[in-house]
Amino acid sequence: MQKQKKITTLLLLLLINIMIPFNVFAYSDYIIAGGQNVGIELKSNGVLIVGTYKIGEIDPARDASLQKGDKITHINQKEVHSIEEMLDALDSRVDKLEMEITYKRGSSTYHTILTLVEDENNVFKTGLYVKDSINGVGTLTFIDPNTKIYGALGHEIIESTTGQRLEMKDGKIYHSTVTGITRSDDGNPGEKNAKYDVNEVYGNIKKNSTSGIFGTYTSELPDKRAYKVAHEKDIQLGNASILTVISGNEVEEFKINILKLMKKDKKNKNILFEVTDERLLQSAGGIVQGMSGSPIIQGDKIIGAVTHVVVDDCKKGYGIFIENMLEEAEN
Repeated sequence: MQKQKKITTLLLLLLINIMIPFNVFAYSDYIIAGGQNVGIELKSNGVLIVGTYKIGEIDPARDASLQKGDKITHINQKEVHSIEEMLDALDSRVDKLEMEITYKRGSSTYHTILTLVEDENNVFKTGLYVKDSINGVGTLTFIDPNTKIYGALGHEIIESTTGQRLEMKDGKIYHSTVTGITRSDDGNPGEKNAKYDVNEVYGNIKKNSTSGIFGTYTSELPDKRAYKVAHEKDIQLGNASILTVISGNEVEEFKINILKLMKKDKKNKNILFEVTDERLLQSAGGIVQGMSGSPIIQGDKIIGAVTHVVVDDCKKGYGIFIENMLEEAEN
């Protein structure tokens, strides 16, 4: 009886241990470091209102209680995802001037009636400026060679007119070539100038988050070095480097100095660093827009990615811990 009781107790302990939840991340110990420039296209999950206008003295958006930042999801109860679908819905209105609009503002959904207005050229107008996608350039951070999950940017993509993170439907990254650099000056960050080829797609975009954009790398894996993933405790102050492109498609390594480390709860500003590489300082003035996502390397480890420039001192920038990006990629 005593032996049976001990066995039962042992089984219960084993069951309790098995049922305790814990986080297990499946990303690889070694990942391919990026650094190459990529073109980015995000498609909105709905049609985003980025501005309004009057037709004569009439303001149809105000009369319908619509405003910048609202996202139109349905017209006359028909779901719309793009400007093209919105125009098709407007064209099928059978001469009715009143349109039933369903829209989202924040996390809430509303319904309203938008009345079209005829201008002096007999064209019916909505009084809305709208957008259904965002295009730009950035830097690829990593590819997990085992899962082909990639991460880029290290921060979210914001729609510039509304200042809101774009709630995306889908997207893609594709080939991009740097054609020049507009140098940074203190108080006036510069940028990478680039051209891109939308037909040479590298991968899809499945997530736009505060830790970056993530998806599946669908092209052939690049023949590049895989670096060991650093944990926060592995990172030290002092010498490190970033991988990025400043001309054409060549990924180059530039020296930096890590000044300060912040905990994970700082989201995407975990690493404060300064550029010490004279060639990068001469050519770019420090950090420029478009370097977001550039891998940060220390020794034989990938420790993070560039996310922000310090506007008042463009030689300095912030980076995110690579662990934060990898964990977000798997969530």
